[in-house]
Amino acid sequence: MKTKASAYLAVSLALGLASAMGPAAAPATAQPQPSSARHAAAAKRVVLTNADDGRPVVLAVGDDVEIRLTGSRSQGLTYAWSVPQAGDSGVLRKIAGGTTPTGGASAVFRAENPGVVMIGSTRSCRPDPGRVCPDVVVPWKVTAKAT
Repeated sequence: MKTKASAYLAVSLALGLASAMGPAAAPATAQPQPSSARHAAAAKRVVLTNADDGRPVVLAVGDDVEIRLTGSRSQGLTYAWSVPQAGDSGVLRKIAGGTTPTGGASAVFRAENPGVVMIGSTRSCRPDPGRVCPDVVVPWKVTAKAT
Protein backbone atom coordinates (compact mmCIF):
# COMPACT_ATOMS: atom_id res chain seq x y z
CA MET A 1 0.00 0.00 0.00
CA LYS A 2 2.91 2.32 0.59
CA THR A 3 3.96 1.83 -3.01
CA LYS A 4 0.53 2.84 -4.28
CA ALA A 5 0.55 5.95 -2.05
CA SER A 6 4.10 6.76 -3.23
CA ALA A 7 2.99 6.49 -6.86
CA TYR A 8 0.05 8.86 -6.24
CA LEU A 9 2.39 11.27 -4.45
CA ALA A 10 4.90 11.17 -7.34
CA VAL A 11 2.19 11.81 -9.94
CA SER A 12 0.72 14.66 -7.85
CA LEU A 13 4.17 16.16 -7.41
CA ALA A 14 4.92 15.96 -11.16
CA LEU A 15 1.59 17.55 -12.07
CA GLY A 16 2.12 20.26 -9.48
CA LEU A 17 5.57 21.09 -10.89
CA ALA A 18 4.27 21.13 -14.45
CA SER A 19 1.45 23.51 -13.57
CA ALA A 20 3.78 25.71 -11.52
CA MET A 21 6.10 26.07 -14.51
CA GLY A 22 3.16 27.13 -16.70
CA PRO A 23 3.59 28.24 -20.28
CA ALA A 24 7.30 28.97 -19.82
CA ALA A 25 7.92 25.24 -19.90
CA ALA A 26 6.45 24.97 -23.41
CA PRO A 27 9.02 24.94 -26.22
CA ALA A 28 9.44 28.20 -28.12
CA THR A 29 8.25 26.59 -31.33
CA ALA A 30 4.89 25.83 -29.73
CA GLN A 31 4.11 29.53 -29.33
CA PRO A 32 3.00 31.45 -32.43
CA GLN A 33 5.39 34.15 -33.59
CA PRO A 34 3.98 37.66 -34.18
CA SER A 35 4.04 38.78 -37.81
CA SER A 36 6.47 41.64 -37.00
CA ALA A 37 8.98 39.16 -35.58
CA ARG A 38 8.67 36.95 -38.68
CA HIS A 39 9.31 40.00 -40.89
CA ALA A 40 12.29 41.11 -38.80
CA ALA A 41 13.86 37.68 -39.26
CA ALA A 42 13.47 37.99 -43.04
CA ALA A 43 14.85 41.56 -43.24
CA LYS A 44 18.43 42.00 -44.40
CA ARG A 45 21.15 44.62 -43.87
CA VAL A 46 23.30 45.89 -46.72
CA VAL A 47 26.63 47.44 -45.65
CA LEU A 48 28.24 50.06 -47.90
CA THR A 49 31.73 51.58 -47.61
CA ASN A 50 33.90 54.18 -49.37
CA ALA A 51 34.38 51.77 -52.30
CA ASP A 52 30.62 51.62 -53.00
CA ASP A 53 30.42 55.22 -54.28
CA GLY A 54 28.01 55.36 -57.23
CA ARG A 55 26.67 51.86 -56.66
CA PRO A 56 22.92 51.16 -57.02
CA VAL A 57 21.34 49.28 -54.10
CA VAL A 58 18.04 47.36 -54.14
CA LEU A 59 16.20 46.88 -50.83
CA ALA A 60 12.91 45.40 -49.76
CA VAL A 61 10.71 47.44 -47.44
CA GLY A 62 11.95 46.61 -43.93
CA ASP A 63 15.59 46.12 -44.96
CA ASP A 64 18.39 48.26 -43.52
CA VAL A 65 21.27 49.89 -45.34
CA GLU A 66 24.33 50.75 -43.26
CA ILE A 67 26.89 53.26 -44.50
CA ARG A 68 30.46 53.06 -43.05
CA LEU A 69 32.77 55.72 -44.46
CA THR A 70 36.39 55.86 -43.36
CA GLY A 71 38.25 59.16 -43.08
CA SER A 72 41.96 59.58 -43.64
CA ARG A 73 44.80 61.61 -42.20
CA SER A 74 47.98 62.84 -43.87
CA GLN A 75 50.54 65.56 -43.10
CA GLY A 76 48.43 67.32 -40.46
CA LEU A 77 45.21 67.17 -42.47
CA THR A 78 42.17 65.05 -41.62
CA TYR A 79 39.82 64.24 -44.47
CA ALA A 80 36.48 63.78 -42.72
CA TRP A 81 33.08 62.59 -43.95
CA SER A 82 29.76 64.19 -43.06
CA VAL A 83 27.00 62.00 -41.61
CA PRO A 84 25.28 60.32 -44.59
CA GLN A 85 21.82 61.70 -45.43
CA ALA A 86 18.95 60.25 -47.45
CA GLY A 87 17.08 62.45 -49.90
CA ASP A 88 13.62 61.25 -48.81
CA SER A 89 12.96 60.17 -45.22
CA GLY A 90 9.60 58.76 -46.30
CA VAL A 91 11.44 56.07 -48.27
CA LEU A 92 14.54 55.64 -46.07
CA ARG A 93 14.27 56.59 -42.39
CA LYS A 94 17.55 57.21 -40.55
CA ILE A 95 17.71 55.11 -37.38
CA ALA A 96 21.35 55.87 -36.42
CA GLY A 97 24.20 58.08 -37.49
CA GLY A 98 27.34 59.86 -36.36
CA THR A 99 30.97 60.75 -36.97
CA THR A 100 34.30 59.76 -35.42
CA PRO A 101 37.27 61.93 -34.40
CA THR A 102 39.34 60.25 -37.11
CA GLY A 103 37.05 61.50 -39.89
CA GLY A 104 34.81 58.47 -40.29
CA ALA A 105 31.04 58.70 -40.57
CA SER A 106 28.25 56.17 -40.42
CA ALA A 107 24.48 55.91 -40.66
CA VAL A 108 21.82 53.23 -40.75
CA PHE A 109 18.64 53.69 -42.75
CA ARG A 110 15.52 51.50 -42.84
CA ALA A 111 13.47 51.15 -46.02
CA GLU A 112 10.00 52.31 -44.91
CA ASN A 113 8.18 52.62 -48.25
CA PRO A 114 8.78 51.80 -51.90
CA GLY A 115 10.68 54.43 -53.87
CA VAL A 116 14.06 55.58 -55.20
CA VAL A 117 16.27 57.80 -53.06
CA MET A 118 19.83 59.12 -53.09
CA ILE A 119 22.04 58.67 -50.02
CA GLY A 120 24.99 61.01 -49.86
CA SER A 121 27.89 62.32 -47.82
CA THR A 122 30.75 64.72 -48.46
CA ARG A 123 34.41 64.51 -47.50
CA SER A 124 36.18 67.71 -46.61
CA CYS A 125 39.46 68.68 -45.00
CA ARG A 126 40.03 69.64 -41.35
CA PRO A 127 43.50 71.08 -40.80
CA ASP A 128 45.67 70.88 -37.69
CA PRO A 129 46.71 74.29 -36.29
CA GLY A 130 49.19 75.94 -38.66
CA ARG A 131 48.11 73.82 -41.65
CA VAL A 132 46.02 74.82 -44.66
CA CYS A 133 43.54 72.58 -46.44
CA PRO A 134 42.94 72.49 -50.18
CA ASP A 135 39.49 73.76 -51.22
CA VAL A 136 38.26 70.36 -52.33
CA VAL A 137 35.04 68.64 -51.31
CA VAL A 138 34.59 65.04 -52.41
CA PRO A 139 31.02 63.69 -52.75
CA TRP A 140 29.96 60.11 -52.04
CA LYS A 141 26.54 58.88 -53.14
CA VAL A 142 24.52 55.79 -53.88
CA THR A 143 21.04 55.33 -55.32
CA ALA A 144 18.78 53.08 -53.24
CA LYS A 145 15.61 51.53 -54.64
CA ALA A 146 13.16 50.15 -52.09
CA THR A 147 10.56 47.73 -53.41
